[in-house]
Amino acid sequence: MTRPLALETDVGPTPPAEPTLGAITSTKPKSMFRLGLEVFVQNRLAVAGIVVVAVAVLFCFVGPLVYPTDQVTVHLLNANLPPGPGHPLGTDSSGYDVLGRLMVGGQVSLIVGFAAAAVATVVGTIWGAIAGFFGGVVDAVMMRIVDAILAIPILFLLLFLVTIVTPSLPVMIVVIGLTAWLVPARLVRGESLTLRVREYVQAVRVMGGSSWRSVTRHIMPNVIGTVIVNATFQVADAILLVAYLGFLGLGISPPATDWGGMLSKGTQFVFLNYWWLIYPPGIAIILVVVAVNLVGDGLRDSVEVRLQRR
Repeated sequence: MTRPLALETDVGPTPPAEPTLGAITSTKPKSMFRLGLEVFVQNRLAVAGIVVVAVAVLFCFVGPLVYPTDQVTVHLLNANLPPGPGHPLGTDSSGYDVLGRLMVGGQVSLIVGFAAAAVATVVGTIWGAIAGFFGGVVDAVMMRIVDAILAIPILFLLLFLVTIVTPSLPVMIVVIGLTAWLVPARLVRGESLTLRVREYVQAVRVMGGSSWRSVTRHIMPNVIGTVIVNATFQVADAILLVAYLGFLGLGISPPATDWGGMLSKGTQFVFLNYWWLIYPPGIAIILVVVAVNLVGDGLRDSVEVRLQRR
C-alpha cells in the first residue's frame, strides 16, 4: 500500500518572517535635530526669511567689492541727483552714491544687530541660569535688578547712554547688548527653575559636583533651544534700535552711517519728492527685520516639535 500524503492541516503554523534591515531602519525614530529641520523647511516663510537675510549679508559685505564707491569725500556738485546712469539709486545731499551708501550703512546695521544680540544672549543666559539654579535670596536679588531695569523704557535708556559716550561701532554694540539682555534673562530663569529639580541635576549634587558645573553642563545646554529662538528676535530688535538711534541723529558718527541715519537724512527732502533718499533704506529695514522675525518663528516651531518629541 502507498503511504498517504500529509494533509496541509497537519503542517504547523508558518513561523513569522524575520524583519529585514529595511523594515528596521524604516521604523527607526528620527533624531530631534532632523525632525526640527524638517519642520523648519516645511515653513516656507522661514526659508524665505533665511534667503532674504543671506541676500542682505551678501549685498552689504560683498556688494562694495563689486560696486565700489567713495563714501568719504563729499561731492556737492553731484548732490541730490535722481537715479540714472552712473548712480542707479541717485545721490544724497552730500553727493554720496545712495546704492553704495546703502551697502555701507547695512554693514553697520547688521554688525551691530548680530553682535549686540550675541552680547545680550550671552549675558542674559548666564544671568538667568544662575538666578534660576540657585533660587532663594540669590534669585530674588538678581531678578529684582532685572525688574528695576525693565521699568525704564529701553529707548530712553539708550538715549541717555549714547549722549554720555561718543557713538561708535563697539560702543553701540555694548550699549544695545547691555540693555537687551533682560528678556533672555527672564526666559532662561524660568527654564532653569524647572530644570534644577530634574534627576540628572540632582545627581550632580549627590556626586559632589560643583554648582557651576551644574549650570554650565546641564542647565545652559538644555535651554539652548529657547535661547536660539530668542536670539533671532534679539537681532531684529537690535537692528530696529540702531535705526531708531540713527533716525534721531544719535547713531554712528559721519562719514559712516546706518540705515536709520540715511532715512533720517532723507526725510529732510520729503517735500521735494526725493523718493530715492527715503524708500531704499526704509525698505531695507523692513525686509531684514521681517525676515529675521520669520526665521525666529520657524525656529520656534522647530524647537516646540523637538521638545514634544523629547
